[in-house]
Amino acid sequence: MIAFISLLSFTMLSIDLDTIRIAYKEAAHDKTKVAALNEQLAPVNKEDDIVLVAYKGAAITLQAKYEKSIKEKKRLFIEGVSYIEFAIEKSPNAVEPRFIRIGIQENTPKLLKYKSNIKEDKLFLLKQYKTIKPKILKKHIGEYILQSKAFSDEEKAVILVP
Repeated sequence: MIAFISLLSFTMLSIDLDTIRIAYKEAAHDKTKVAALNEQLAPVNKEDDIVLVAYKGAAITLQAKYEKSIKEKKRLFIEGVSYIEFAIEKSPNAVEPRFIRIGIQENTPKLLKYKSNIKEDKLFLLKQYKTIKPKILKKHIGEYILQSKAFSDEEKAVILVP
C-alpha cells in the first residue's frame, strides 16, 4: 500500500505545470494534441493542486468537442466543467482556473449555456494581470486576451501598458 501511495505521489510530482500550460495552449487549437493532454492529466483528481484540476477539466471539455456521439459529448462536457468549477470553488482568487474557465466559456457553443462567468472572469483577469506569476502564465494570458473577442480594444490596451 505504501508503495502505491509513493508511486501515486511520484506521478503527481512528475506533472510539470509549465509543460501542461504549453500542452493546453496547443491542444486548444490542435485536435491531435487533445488525447495527449488528457493522458498527461489522467492521474489528477480533485484532491490534487487546483490548477491541475482545472486543466484536467479543460482537457476533458476539449475531448468532448471531438466525440462523435452527442451523449458522450454531453457527458464529457459536464464532467470537464465540474472539474473547472470545483477548482474555482476551492480557490476563487486563483488566476489560472479563471483563465481556463473564460477560455472554455468563450469557445463553448451557446446551446450548452456555459457562458455566465465571462464578464466576471474577464474583469478578474484584467485586475490581476500585472501581478501574475510565473512569466509563462502571464504570457499565455496576455496572448489570450489580445486574440479574444470577449475583451474590448480598451481592455486589451490595459495589458499592453508596461
